[in-house]
Amino acid sequence: MDIDVRNLHPLEIRLLRHVSLDEPITNQAMIEQLGYNIGQCNQAFSWLMAKGYISETGRTSKTLYELTDTGKQQQQLGTPAERIVQLLTAAGALSLPEIAEKLNLDKSDVGSAFGLLSKAGTCKMAEGNKAIIASGQLPGEIVAGRVLLNKATTVLIDDADLSDDEKSFMIKNSKKRGAALSPFKIVEREDVVYSLTETGSAAQKILEEKHITGEELGAVTAALLANGEWKTSSFRAYSLNTPPARMIPGRKNPYASYLQWVKDKLCSLGFEEFDGPLVENEFWNGDALFMPQFHSARDIHDVYYVENPRHTKKIAQPYLDQVAATHENGWTTGSRGWGYEFDHEFTRRQVMRSQGTVLSAKTLPQARVPGKYFGVVRCFRYDQVDATHGADFYQTEGIVLGKDVNLRTLLGLLKMFAEEVAGAEEVKYVPGYFPFTEPSIEVHIKHPVLGWFELGGSGIFRPEVTKALGVDVPVLAWGLGIDRMALMHLGLNDLRELFTPDIESVRMRRGN
Repeated sequence: MDIDVRNLHPLEIRLLRHVSLDEPITNQAMIEQLGYNIGQCNQAFSWLMAKGYISETGRTSKTLYELTDTGKQQQQLGTPAERIVQLLTAAGALSLPEIAEKLNLDKSDVGSAFGLLSKAGTCKMAEGNKAIIASGQLPGEIVAGRVLLNKATTVLIDDADLSDDEKSFMIKNSKKRGAALSPFKIVEREDVVYSLTETGSAAQKILEEKHITGEELGAVTAALLANGEWKTSSFRAYSLNTPPARMIPGRKNPYASYLQWVKDKLCSLGFEEFDGPLVENEFWNGDALFMPQFHSARDIHDVYYVENPRHTKKIAQPYLDQVAATHENGWTTGSRGWGYEFDHEFTRRQVMRSQGTVLSAKTLPQARVPGKYFGVVRCFRYDQVDATHGADFYQTEGIVLGKDVNLRTLLGLLKMFAEEVAGAEEVKYVPGYFPFTEPSIEVHIKHPVLGWFELGGSGIFRPEVTKALGVDVPVLAWGLGIDRMALMHLGLNDLRELFTPDIESVRMRRGN
């Protein structure tokens, strides 16, 4: 049997030289006999198991309890029950709220502790809802808890060693997760027993024959050179067959890099970036875009509503009144509106932003003429998740304002986005419908695997949108699915690959 001991770590060497063939090998034994810590034990066991030098012979599970910061505080000040008894003994009758205030405890903690004391006959409730001492004899559970708090200072407490009173205390005062407010944290641990294999025994003999102790030096330090110890010391042998450590350079997520590249490209074309909150109200999410409040796209099955707070406090004026009038009768836009009574309560309802056009509408009142604006916007809309759809997604959204902009200008922009930003070679335009644009156009691109799919929608804002928000010139608007553009640009076939949890895939794929 060819056994190479040159690549063994000092932790492995010391362990192998220390144990005998039939001796049980455990964490506790190595901690006591070799001075290892838990981490070093686990490393040595893992490495030696992989080499076949030791094997697992037994495994037992145990539950331990560890003192938390809250427990350390109770160790010094006393448990809530102990403190209540001390306070009532000194101060006499007090109400539960007064006890909570004087002891700086939560009312729930005081109520729970007093309930335990009352059940045991230690305290009772007198006239006027005042708590008083009855017998003054602490319940066995509380006495046991005091013993455990004192004991846990130095050791972890094993569940198997607890008495009935101690177990009763632990059940109420320990948690596995979120244990910050409990005096004890539950720690589940497995004790594994190993033993030396025949291969390990053979490696052990080779180590003894070659006088390899595990104390060999792995590096020359300035201190060794200064004191001359290197002259009489033994050094670990170099192994040219040992694979080098993997170097993983830092790198931006490729999709994040692509989004930044799109922003840089649009800024270089003279666009100004806008941004806004993920939570919007129905006014900006739909009303300001001349979407009627009864439109099917505003149903709960298509929009995520915010539960708390449900409504925003106010909507900016005069835009609220102007948009409301536009919906009801057209206001001064030349339109007849939608002919219904505008719901001022509904318009304040808060939702997760469902379309990037929200920010285009919010930008109009402050926009310069002429002007060009864009945003890369995260949106949320219920959808069946597949290769080209997601329940949350990015849109690149923008507007162009000017007296001379027209449909030809818009088609040129769409062609530029499809070819320059998405990298598409085949582009086509399809008539569309959006409540806030007229005419409305969808732009489609051809993916080499997925075929034709919609890249996004666009159009010229209707006067009902622009005039109600204080703009009286043509406004081009576009909202394109930048996730889909990234599929083309990064050579992917599924939107979900943009957000993959596979870190190796992210490392290997380069962005711009």
